[in-house]
Amino acid sequence: MPQRQSQSQQGQSQHGHGQSQSQVQSGSVRVPGDRWRLRVVHRSAFRYGGPVRSSYNEARMTPENSSRQTTLRSRVEIEPAATVHAYRDYWGSTVTAFDTHGPHTELVVQATSEVEAGPEPHVPDPVSWADLAVPDLRDRFGEMLRPTPLTAMDSPVVDEVRAVVGDAGPREAGHLVCAFVHEHMEYLTGSTNVKTNAMQAWTHRKGVCQDISHVSVGLLRALGLPARYVSGYLHPAPAAAIGQSVTGESHAWVEWWDGGWSGHDPTNSVEIGPRHVTLARGRDYSDVPPLKGIFSGPRSEGSTVTVEVTRLA
Repeated sequence: MPQRQSQSQQGQSQHGHGQSQSQVQSGSVRVPGDRWRLRVVHRSAFRYGGPVRSSYNEARMTPENSSRQTTLRSRVEIEPAATVHAYRDYWGSTVTAFDTHGPHTELVVQATSEVEAGPEPHVPDPVSWADLAVPDLRDRFGEMLRPTPLTAMDSPVVDEVRAVVGDAGPREAGHLVCAFVHEHMEYLTGSTNVKTNAMQAWTHRKGVCQDISHVSVGLLRALGLPARYVSGYLHPAPAAAIGQSVTGESHAWVEWWDGGWSGHDPTNSVEIGPRHVTLARGRDYSDVPPLKGIFSGPRSEGSTVTVEVTRLA
């Protein structure tokens, strides 16, 4: 009997043969010295033990447009052919929803994007802790202040971070929290999975960018700073040559509000810059998975995910 099952990937991708979605925007030919033009190709493939009859999915793999980042082109390809609908979700991320109903033994989703990215724009002067405690502001950012099952941190850890932050203002405190997490957690692939929560990762002092970002978000919120989880890509080679294609990474980092949104990459202890491509934001990973869905049919026999990043200018 066919069974309805879920599928998800911690990578990125979007469509292939038959149906595609493209977005083309004008951009300058010359790229300023502090900005990079990047092409990202993300391919995800699911294999099944027999014909799948129906599949319903959501992909969050279209890069955003912002003052830091311009998406020049974005195409999502799906194989087999699918019915496609694009929309903005509650958090402002672009979602490609698609479903396919012809029998198939493999689902391939490929997202190809060309993006110009740069450093974070100038952030307004920071607010004070008293400003952050105003009821109207706490109501405005309520969803980014409350802990979630993936980001909740225990009181002893929060107390330790409060001691580290001391009398620092909100903006400095955000950077101190990220530095604290970077110093105390080791990046280690395979040590956690997508269901690991912040305290589990913290207890073992190991995790991947998802875990390090969950811990950072949880601590920022516990201090009273509105904080959100950001998914995207990171070009791993700062000295990359123009035209050089490298194996890229799906990545995660954090942003906190201190009068404006400030971003930081706690995994690498660096500011957000031209090597970071933003895809989606939310309370935690559960709001921004690159690809998730359900299907009716035999069990999945596995999946493969590849990301190729090329610096174009």
